[in-house]
Parts: sequence; C-alpha cells; structure tokens
Amino acid sequence: MIIYCEEEISSIRKSNQIVAKILAELKRIIAPGIQTKELDEFAEARVREMNAIPAFKGYRGYPATLCTSINEEIVHGIPSSRRLREGDIISLDFGVLYEGYYGDAAVTYPVGEITPKAEKLVKAAEETFFRGLEQMKPGKRISDISHAIQSYTESQGFSVIRAFVGHGIGLSLHEEPQVPNFGSPGRGPKLKSGMVLAIEPMIAMGDWDVEILDDNWTAITRDRSLSAHYEHTVAITEEGAEILSLLEVEKKRAPYLKENRYA
Repeated sequence: MIIYCEEEISSIRKSNQIVAKILAELKRIIAPGIQTKELDEFAEARVREMNAIPAFKGYRGYPATLCTSINEEIVHGIPSSRRLREGDIISLDFGVLYEGYYGDAAVTYPVGEITPKAEKLVKAAEETFFRGLEQMKPGKRISDISHAIQSYTESQGFSVIRAFVGHGIGLSLHEEPQVPNFGSPGRGPKLKSGMVLAIEPMIAMGDWDVEILDDNWTAITRDRSLSAHYEHTVAITEEGAEILSLLEVEKKRAPYLKENRYA
C-alpha cells in the first residue's frame, strides 16, 4: 500500500478534477437517441484537449475511453452504436492519466424520465458511497467501509455486487488495497492518512450474481435486474476524507463536508 504525501495528493487531485469536469459535461449531453460511442468520442476528445491520457483505453485490451453500462449492465459496457432510450439508466465509469497520476470516478445517470424504482436504485448507489465514506478515517479498517456499504444497500432492499471491488489508486490505476463492498467490520488493513482509495459500490435491484457477455468485458446481472454504479477517488487525511473527484467549485479543499455532493 502506498502512502502519498500532500504534494502527490495534489497531483492526484488534478487528474481527478479532469475526470469530474468531463463527467459533468457528459451529463449535459445524455439524452434519448444519443449513441454510447458518441459519448465515448466526446470524452476522449475532451481528455486530449486537457493534455491528459484516457486511462482505460488499451488497459488490458479495453477498446474505449469510457465504460458505458446500460440498465442491467453493471460495469465495463463497451461504447457502440447502441442508442439510449427514454427510461434507461446509464453508468459511466471513467479514468484519466495526467502528469503521471491517475483519476477515476463513476456515476449513474437517468436518460429522460425513469421509473420511481430506478430512481430509488440510482439514489441508493450514491448514498451508499457516502455511508462508506463516513468510515474513511485513520484507525478504521478497510472492511468498516465494506460493511457500511453493504448494510445501507441491503436496508434499501437492494443487493451489493460482489464480483468487483474498489481499490487503491495514484501512480497506478489499480493499487492495493482492494476495497470490497460487502463484509463484516473490523477486518483488513488499518486506514492511514495519505492513503488514496477509489470507493465504488455497484448495486442491483435483484440478485448480486454476475454474468460476463461474449465481448469478455461487459458484466451484467444474471437475473437481468437493473444495476447502478457510483465511484469517487478519496484521500484519507488526519481530519477525515476528501473526495478528489468532486469538482473544486462544489467543495471546500478542507476535509470533505457531506452537503457538498457531486452534481
């Protein structure tokens, strides 16, 4: 596990601010009829304009800049000519490399009007991230985050996807430790100031079993129930935690305040 100094965290913050800005821009262009490959093309163009590099493109052979996962797709959906439809939900997972450091975040957006059940799922994915965030203090343990995420998710009648986990991030896209979204509290490595973690609950309206499609990337719920994904890169400080992938205009640079949420 890498412990980063404030100067390094500042560099990781810069990368994540690019991620945050582009995700906010993507939200404004999502609408029924748009193709997911158009979202990908937009994201890559903006990354290049900001002198950054798409973190996912080419990573273990992944062919795109964005992961665009629709409805029952959990994560790693590959952009294509598929058009979004009214009532869909789409999860965008996105990362960049900037000046040697990585940024990574994900959010699930509605496409037009969605059902109340779908809206509840999307909101629960966001809220369960914040329940995990509350555990991100020096002296706590990794599984305290995991337990908080699972407990809230299941209290809302949803299930936690278990096949994928959060992770350390900074000089590499995926670093130790892994951060599961389920489990008993009080286990795993102790959290320390200077750790940077990507916390990313993925939850489902039905069961948590996963199936991988023939493209060897797209993960879907085996029962085809809706799934939502929410992720931020977070730095642990002596005072608590700071979300690095939250737009600076929407937060204080001091440790994260709960009312300042990603828009």
